[in-house]
Amino acid sequence: MSSPSRSIDRTRIRIVLVRARNPGNIGAVARAMHDFGFHDLHVVNEFAIPFEAAKSAIDASDVLESATLSATVAEAVAGCTLVIGTTAVGERDLRHPLLGLADASVRIRSEAAGEGRVALLFGSEKTGLSNEDLSFCDLLLTIPMEEYEGIRHPSMNLGQAVAVCLWELVRPGVAPEGVKVQAADAAEIERLMALLYEVLDETEYTRRHAASASMEQVRRRLHRMRLETEDIPVWMGILRQILWKIRTPSGTSKS
Repeated sequence: MSSPSRSIDRTRIRIVLVRARNPGNIGAVARAMHDFGFHDLHVVNEFAIPFEAAKSAIDASDVLESATLSATVAEAVAGCTLVIGTTAVGERDLRHPLLGLADASVRIRSEAAGEGRVALLFGSEKTGLSNEDLSFCDLLLTIPMEEYEGIRHPSMNLGQAVAVCLWELVRPGVAPEGVKVQAADAAEIERLMALLYEVLDETEYTRRHAASASMEQVRRRLHRMRLETEDIPVWMGILRQILWKIRTPSGTSKS
């Protein structure tokens, strides 16, 4: 059997497991990553026990040895320019662009072929990704699954889902040429989000329009803008100027 195409830069793809509780599933993800040549794994969990149990599993591969246990999703996606959440869809009220796996892989390949870095988020085995988790995402992907008697199977095993996504990324094919612009990474967007929220709070927008001013909604809208790295200092400067003007007594000039 011929080996898969190695056209995609695997070092630019990060797998993020959010609140995965089953050590066996974490181990299965690590083995799938090892088999397809991916090594950047982050596990977001307030409890270290599942992570440590998975590391002690037989044949868990070198992926777990170099994996990172992150405290928050923000920490896990820092440095990534495209963050994609996975969903089984179901009855969820989606507020992000939703792509099938094949279409999402085109976006991922394009981002990784340039200077970008991609994070693929997978939620817990029982609840998936929360609305707060999704607020860090630029878009969502779903794996097409067969319907039986008009009913789509609700979900796929975590290890299987990761393996299917990774195979789609490395299967034989030509990766598109990379874009020349440098997209802002998640950490840069998070800094901008914090400053923007400070402005919204100072102007009482968060109090007067609470229904549309939660941190999740503000973060989600910033990710939708697909900001470039060079945009961040410009917008940070604008927001700092707004804060200065709000907080400076009338008639006082800037020194």
